[in-house]
Amino acid sequence: MLDLLPDLFDQYPEQLNLANKAFIDYGKKTLFYGEIVTVACFEDNSKVKELLATDGTGKVLVVDGKGSMNRALLGDMIAESALNNNWQAVVINGCIRDAGTIATLDLAVKALGCNPIKTAKLGVGDINIAVNFAGIEFIPGCYIYGDENGLAVSETKLDLPQL
Repeated sequence: MLDLLPDLFDQYPEQLNLANKAFIDYGKKTLFYGEIVTVACFEDNSKVKELLATDGTGKVLVVDGKGSMNRALLGDMIAESALNNNWQAVVINGCIRDAGTIATLDLAVKALGCNPIKTAKLGVGDINIAVNFAGIEFIPGCYIYGDENGLAVSETKLDLPQL
């Protein structure tokens, strides 16, 4: 299956909220779903790195970087850590770097853009709090679904069409 969201919206139109912002797909994998885990940070990816080094089986990390285009919150080494720890995807309200390498990883990555500049490492950020961007409230424990058609969230886990 190459498309997930059209089928989900056909089956669950009342349970899904669609992001009102277009994110760019950077990872090799573009279709994903999983339980939401969040990080809120501004130009410091310490908490992103910390979380993606833990077991992410069945989970998607949603990073609210406050839309900053000044620094990259995810690079190739942290993305490889996410892949090695079974994360399904990383969605960033901000930038990534190492786009060429990330494109080769079997990991879904959505972000607003690219910036080659790394962040400060000050250990600043909040983990597993509700974050709001793209017209959606991302609540830890809810579910996120994504493909090349966009990004959607539901409060509960939905039965997926045959993948």
